[in-house]
Amino acid sequence: MNAQSLYNLTPLTSLLLVGALLALGPVAWVYGRNRHHAPLQRVQALRLFTLFLTFDLILFGAFTRLTDSGLGCPDWPGCYGHTSPLGAGNAIAAEQAAMPTGPVTQAKAWIEMLHRYLATAVGALIVAMTVTSWLGWRVGTRAGGVPCQGTLSPWWATLTLFWVCLQGAFGALTVTMKLFPAIVTLHLAGALVLLALLGAQVVRGGATTQRLPMPIRLRRWTLLGFVLLALQILLGGWVSTNYAVLACSDFPLCQGRWWPEMNFSQGFALWRHLGVTGTGEPIDFSALTAIHYVHRLMAYLVLAVLALLAWQLNRRAAWRAHSRVLAALVGLQLTTGLSNVVLDWPLLSALLHTGGAAALVLMLTWILAGATSATPAAASFGPGALSRVSGLP
Repeated sequence: MNAQSLYNLTPLTSLLLVGALLALGPVAWVYGRNRHHAPLQRVQALRLFTLFLTFDLILFGAFTRLTDSGLGCPDWPGCYGHTSPLGAGNAIAAEQAAMPTGPVTQAKAWIEMLHRYLATAVGALIVAMTVTSWLGWRVGTRAGGVPCQGTLSPWWATLTLFWVCLQGAFGALTVTMKLFPAIVTLHLAGALVLLALLGAQVVRGGATTQRLPMPIRLRRWTLLGFVLLALQILLGGWVSTNYAVLACSDFPLCQGRWWPEMNFSQGFALWRHLGVTGTGEPIDFSALTAIHYVHRLMAYLVLAVLALLAWQLNRRAAWRAHSRVLAALVGLQLTTGLSNVVLDWPLLSALLHTGGAAALVLMLTWILAGATSATPAAASFGPGALSRVSGLP
């Protein structure tokens, strides 16, 4: 496909309509179930549903990447200028006949377009969330201009709307730049930022949400874990988008060695096309090894920090449930990461690994957004006093 046909905006209106129709059902369901509740509760219910679908979108995006369906429709936003693969049947059939195992097949085209439909629906939900947040802000603000408890600033939703539009632009570049590794990795990172934004709004926007006291040192440790996790996710995205998962197929060694041959300059040259160096030469296998092994080494540090964080949280009664979820997610990431290596990158394990990373982002966001400075009494008398301050058993 030539450069001029990479963008074909003919089906844009119909695609937006599909997204709006897909979002209409969830919006009607949320408001139907909450029609007798206060406006702030309806906004919160919409946030929760949008968060749920965004998590699903991240998983489906991973499924699209892992099944090599990212170029199933090699133009944007439609499929060969059509709203669905049905209208592009002849073009897809011709591509599939020329290259039966290539990037364009009927199945891959449907996977790619379903991902775009779901992304458009999430975008439509965020538009609805933004509108209702501003309306809820007006209703929830008292006459003196002071917001009521649980009234979250609508600028949060506005920022989320801006971010999802930016994500849409990166989604377009992912296709039109032919799975350029840096763009695909940033697209994944942006999806997780979107998840964190929505998670923070759910935690902070509930009228009955109780923020739990946490010592400042533990909050800093949680923030450190979040930063390290973000870096590890970027490294993991770089592994996935460069197809470097199987560069090391043994564990704990790599290629039978503790320090295999690695080409860091090629592996971490960020601005290059898939499978080649910046000068267009085929990338060395040692570069893929470097990409994989750095991610593995970083995993040891991140898992250790998060395991220690879970242990520290478990010592405080108010945070015990959070600590158990965090520990379970750390175990899931360790198990699925090892499975990807020793079981030859099975699809289910790879999906669970991406889902576990997203869940860790959401869990740490939940902890940070729900924490407040510990009172002197709680800090002085340990977990029992912290439990009494929080009001939890």
